[in-house]
Amino acid sequence: MATWSSRGLRGSALEDYINHTNETYRQHGLALIQKVPTPITPIEIDKQSRHITLAYFDQKSTVDYIGVVQGIPICFDAKECHTTTFPLQNIHAHQMKFMEDWQNQEGVAFFLIYFTGEDVFYYMTFEEALHFWNRAMQGGRKSFRMDELDKRFFFRVAQALFVPYLDMMQVDLDLRGD
Repeated sequence: MATWSSRGLRGSALEDYINHTNETYRQHGLALIQKVPTPITPIEIDKQSRHITLAYFDQKSTVDYIGVVQGIPICFDAKECHTTTFPLQNIHAHQMKFMEDWQNQEGVAFFLIYFTGEDVFYYMTFEEALHFWNRAMQGGRKSFRMDELDKRFFFRVAQALFVPYLDMMQVDLDLRGD
């Protein structure tokens, strides 16, 4: 398992901490969130260890996580950014379409962005992501800066490497009037 360092999360640590958080939420009866596996087709398998050594993705993945929070269907994708400017090329058109369809079914879709250089998380609503996406599609900036984001949705890792994104989801729901 990845280790915690004062310089922030590294490698697959972000996923590890979100998975840990999801398990904590499940244990407390707050939510049931699962990591969506990315389908692959193995090309080469090491016969000794029986490990896949070469593979390709079968299809485009939708989002990283999907589940339900006390009756509310949610989906989200986790992203890392090493600077204070997030390139929109890290978000794919098929992900935006999936999230739009999800929200049209009365679910909640969002991005969980970890700004590693600042050691801070950001809960980005689908609506906010769509704003930046549309700006880029209309010839505007192909990125967004941290200083453009809603200050209410920044947060840090809590004790025991816990990523309390449900707190931000509650802010999101309160702002929607749900």
